[in-house]
Amino acid sequence: GPTGVTVVSVEGGARTAIDDRGGAVGITGRYPFNHAICLAGGSVHGTAAASGVTDALLDRGGRRTGFADLAAVSGAVIYDFAVRDNAITPDAALGRAAFERSREGVVEVGRVGAGVGGSCGKMRPASTEWAGQGAAFRQVGDLKILALTVVNAVGAVIDRDGSVLRGNVQEDGSRRHPSIDGALAFAEAGAGGGEGIQRGNTTLSVVVTNARLEEIDLRQLATQIHSSMHRGIQPFHTALDGDTLFLLTTDEVDLPSYDPRQGLGPSVASFGAIASEVMWDAVIESVR
Repeated sequence: GPTGVTVVSVEGGARTAIDDRGGAVGITGRYPFNHAICLAGGSVHGTAAASGVTDALLDRGGRRTGFADLAAVSGAVIYDFAVRDNAITPDAALGRAAFERSREGVVEVGRVGAGVGGSCGKMRPASTEWAGQGAAFRQVGDLKILALTVVNAVGAVIDRDGSVLRGNVQEDGSRRHPSIDGALAFAEAGAGGGEGIQRGNTTLSVVVTNARLEEIDLRQLATQIHSSMHRGIQPFHTALDGDTLFLLTTDEVDLPSYDPRQGLGPSVASFGAIASEVMWDAVIESVR
């Protein structure tokens, strides 16, 4: 490696919305209902890990193959070859191992799982720094939100005060916002030279909630949360990224009813604003 696999497993399965953007998406499954989500390194070759998770679920179910017994696993991959000089890729055996090592209520953070080879701030090769896997959780009343992200972005990771936490490091050890690089590039257009932005990037994210949502609200919530991640990663959703977000709901808790004429009450949009903050927490944790 370094390369790896992260599995988010939901007992009984969950309805799923998928929001994928950027010019280099690597995804498998795309099922509207999933029992697990498999994130992996190895680019397109890493999609094999999801089949290992599927087979592990088949074993757990007693290898029953009735239609109602079939387990669905969707997955996505990051390109992590830029930080190593080998062609080692996650396979079905590693996907199974990740599933079997999963622990209820526990999410590891840092350079682990699919995030072990993640990096960010790739305005040029020398400005790149390690990133990784981040997670955050919040409960509001009976509503629960888990956010997990594997950051392997062109962009740098940005803190809430606008400072750069990780990526685009300069020769003196400082970090600067990528917008400065952009401004300099436009000012020096036609001058030639420069190493250019690194190719092969993707940020993968999973959100799990227990909120009962209509199908249209589920899809819109995925879009809202994914869009909000621009605040924590700059730039984001570029042609050199394959950013993908999976939103899963176990449909256990109703959102409170409200009168929209009374302002921004407990609506799907306001719930999305909360979930977006949880995801920003997860992005920050990916580089702690």
